[in-house]
Amino acid sequence: MKLSELRELSKDELVQKKTELKDQLFKLRFQHSLGQLETTAKLRNIRKDIARIETLCGEADRTAKAK
Repeated sequence: MKLSELRELSKDELVQKKTELKDQLFKLRFQHSLGQLETTAKLRNIRKDIARIETLCGEADRTAKAK
């Protein structure tokens, strides 16, 4: 997911998206441990998306405190 797409989402939507991605990451890790996962790059991409969302949430918190 691109950063510009994430910036358009509200804080609640970001939290919901993060929860969905963490659930998806759990399922992919389980598939990977069973040897059923074909492309392991999905794991890395989802971890990066979660990090992007956490960064945006942190930015929002910092700007809210500054005001």
